[in-house]
Amino acid sequence: MSTSIASSNSTVRQRPVVLDRSRDVVQINEASTNTATEPSCTRKVVSKPKRPRWLTLVSIFSKNLVLLIVILGLVQMIKKLALKSTDSSGGSLVVVPDFVRRIDEVESFVKTKMTMMQVQVDAVDKKIESEVGGLRRELSDEIEEKAGEVNHLFEKLDPKSEMLEKKLGELGAVEFYMKEDRDKILDDLMNVKGACNGDMEVSLDDIIMTARDTLMKEIHRLGRVDYALSSGGAKVVRHSEPFIIGKVGRWFRKISLPTVYRDSEKMLKPSFGEPGQCFPLKGDSGFVQIRLRTTIIPEPITLEHVDKAVAYDRSSAPKNCRVYGWHQGYDVGKMFLLAEFSYYLEKSNAQTFNVLDSVGSGLVDTVRLDFTSNHGSPSHTCIYRFQVHGHEPTSTS
Repeated sequence: MSTSIASSNSTVRQRPVVLDRSRDVVQINEASTNTATEPSCTRKVVSKPKRPRWLTLVSIFSKNLVLLIVILGLVQMIKKLALKSTDSSGGSLVVVPDFVRRIDEVESFVKTKMTMMQVQVDAVDKKIESEVGGLRRELSDEIEEKAGEVNHLFEKLDPKSEMLEKKLGELGAVEFYMKEDRDKILDDLMNVKGACNGDMEVSLDDIIMTARDTLMKEIHRLGRVDYALSSGGAKVVRHSEPFIIGKVGRWFRKISLPTVYRDSEKMLKPSFGEPGQCFPLKGDSGFVQIRLRTTIIPEPITLEHVDKAVAYDRSSAPKNCRVYGWHQGYDVGKMFLLAEFSYYLEKSNAQTFNVLDSVGSGLVDTVRLDFTSNHGSPSHTCIYRFQVHGHEPTSTS
């Protein structure tokens, strides 16, 4: 019995030494950890690549975690030794105040380390949150800057889009050739040429000659002087609202004074059958007032539209028309009806209408073409050419 008590006492006396050594090891580790985390002031700093902050924080956290695991292992070893000592003493536990005090110190140290680790974890969380918030702000600022640049580019594109819209509108108002009609004209030309000399090839000179012959036939067919020709001195003095797309059209509609649109003279020039060479007026009804080159006694009136052989759509041709005339020098304001007619698409593209018998030898220097309908276009009506024939009065008349 005495031998067991002596052995237990010797074991107890050896345990404080182990505890002292473990505490010394813990203090040395803590000092080495603090020394590793604090930069040396006296050592010459060697330029190294800067580590990211998050790597430094993870390194500190991992070292503290290893230290905590070591301390917990020591505590478990001490408890196991105490249990073995109790078993060897036959169930009687010898309470040693110094031993209990050291265990309390170890537990207090472990709690302190746990608290410090929690504080460091909270600091890491705050740091990560701060850096993420900074990245969010930078990304938001960059997005706003890019959005401003995109809006600036869209502002630059707006005038170009309006110009494109205007060009597309003008393109839509033009009446194009149909492929079938072009092929038919070319086939007719080849047939005529083949019937003449057996040569089926068509050259550019053949096409020009055919167009010239067609024009000369039209001139000989009419055989009348046109007193509404712009190159002869006639001009448009008034008209209804033109069909214009874009800013020019909006500006034209806003002005209050009577204004003549520059394209109105197209209707007083030969169009040579080219689609789109016309004066478009808005809607299916309107008027055009023309000052003739001189005073005349009116005779037949000719209204011309694009030929069906070269036009894609002729629904913009005027249909029911009236022509009035008067003289500006005398009988001011006394208009009288010169002709009333309907333009039919089934007939020739240039249709001539006689004036009324009631006109007699009345003198006119101004005429007005009124149309009350067209052939189906709700947006505009095109006038390719308007001609006023007649003769100048002699001194005897």
